[in-house]
Amino acid sequence: MQDNTISEIDLDQIVRSRAGKKAKYVPKWVISGLKRLIHQDFINEFLRRGYVGVDFCEECIHYLDVKIKVKGLEHLSDDSRKYTFVSNHPLGAIDGVTLGMILGRKFNGNVKYLVNDLLMNLKGLAPLCIPINKIGKQARNFPQVVEAGFQSDSHIIMFPAGLCSRKNDEGQIRDIPWKKTFITKSIETQRWVVPIHFIGQNSPRFYRIARLCKKLGLKFNFAMLLLPDEMYKSQHGSYEVIIGEPISWEKFDRSKSPAQWAEYVQNEVYKLK
Repeated sequence: MQDNTISEIDLDQIVRSRAGKKAKYVPKWVISGLKRLIHQDFINEFLRRGYVGVDFCEECIHYLDVKIKVKGLEHLSDDSRKYTFVSNHPLGAIDGVTLGMILGRKFNGNVKYLVNDLLMNLKGLAPLCIPINKIGKQARNFPQVVEAGFQSDSHIIMFPAGLCSRKNDEGQIRDIPWKKTFITKSIETQRWVVPIHFIGQNSPRFYRIARLCKKLGLKFNFAMLLLPDEMYKSQHGSYEVIIGEPISWEKFDRSKSPAQWAEYVQNEVYKLK
């Protein structure tokens, strides 16, 4: 299925809309540099093809010539269950698209990402997204949006860390502690939780920038600007996705707090080999 109304990325327009009258003071070399950094032409070439939903995910993987090895699909044989899929987030882009492709095909498109609403700007992904925004006026609607997503008949895909994995003090690439939302809402809606381990990592430069931003106490996540470049560099790469056995919502009893259960599931993800 194709949708030719999908827009392209236009940094010139973005700067004009964001900076207003001050846009004329932004040097052209800065805009040109940002266009190269995010590979605007490369991304727009794909967006012009107009793919939507699961097709968008699958064709994106083909466009990047990325090879994906999947283990554990046999664990999803019970069609009567509603699932919450939770994964580590090592790459920040390809991992999300890959899960949309794998799980979207498995469940005939009946999947939804619970994601930051910035991704809704990619209209090809919009049909698969439940937009969330914890900042600004829309923040007040956050609980209702999450509730609606979990109450739906769609399987939910989440990255509970909320941002891309970082390199810790031991030199390991790991998510920050996972948020407990997937535990509390899966219990409320009686969803089985499926741990997924996505094996991959970004370039050393990405982790250096992320660590520097943290050290300087910067509020803006400058490492995020590098994610399109990381995606571009992932071309012709190979990754592995390991799907663990579903965990019944009934397991998450009062022997642990929701935050502790979230930590438990996160640890289970990294045990998957």
